[in-house]
Amino acid sequence: MASLKLFRSAPTAYMQVRGAQAAAAAIPAAKRMKTFSVYRWDPETPGDKPRMQKYDVDLNDCGPMVLDALVKIKNEIDPTITFRRSCREGICGSCSMNIGGTNTLACLCKIDVNTSKTTKIYPLPHMYVVKDIVPDMGNFYAQYMAIEPYLKKKGVSESDVGKESYLQSVDDRAKLDGLYECILCACCSTSCPSYWWNQDKYLGPAVLMQAYRWIIDSRDDFRKERLQALEGAYKVFKCHTILNCTKVCPKGLNPALAIAEIKKMLAQG
Repeated sequence: MASLKLFRSAPTAYMQVRGAQAAAAAIPAAKRMKTFSVYRWDPETPGDKPRMQKYDVDLNDCGPMVLDALVKIKNEIDPTITFRRSCREGICGSCSMNIGGTNTLACLCKIDVNTSKTTKIYPLPHMYVVKDIVPDMGNFYAQYMAIEPYLKKKGVSESDVGKESYLQSVDDRAKLDGLYECILCACCSTSCPSYWWNQDKYLGPAVLMQAYRWIIDSRDDFRKERLQALEGAYKVFKCHTILNCTKVCPKGLNPALAIAEIKKMLAQG
């Protein structure tokens, strides 16, 4: 009888626990308001000047990343705010910006949950601004195209067209690891003081790392010409090994090492 009595009382206890949980869930959680201070400037608005604008976001009703907060601000608070974003997976590099003093990707940057501290968001430093936190990437992409970032072969015959004729060993392919993953977000280049002051001459960490990626590709026949194109006092040697580029890379790559290898190859002739 004792065991039967215990069995019958168990559902009652279970319902009491469930009821308590439901009551707790019905009580709205205290809001966790986080302040984001965002750089604003619209060149098409007469008289508009650069300024910082503050927005308060409830972290209980927002995703964990800074990009989630920006999307929430645009959708629910201020539709005029402008920023770039696309994949939200750290692949496209569109949402690169300066968050809390560091160049990074908004989609990979976690929100600082300390609600007493304001998170400041700026466009990538030392670049012309199109609007708000959207930088002008025109010069950066022009520099990238200048290194001819594609496979170049000599003496390609018509019989080679359409065939898998550019084979590569496993070891040679491994040399490209840590280089091809670059997403051209420009976080590294815009963290480099040499690039800040010499964008018209110095190619910058991101572009130089991509140049090295093609220089060491065993399938490419223009290594000598690619190195010759990088000779001079500015294109490579303006790098002073400050290592800001390696520190901020959101993909964990090492542009400084690639630049050092290019310098070594140029010194060796």
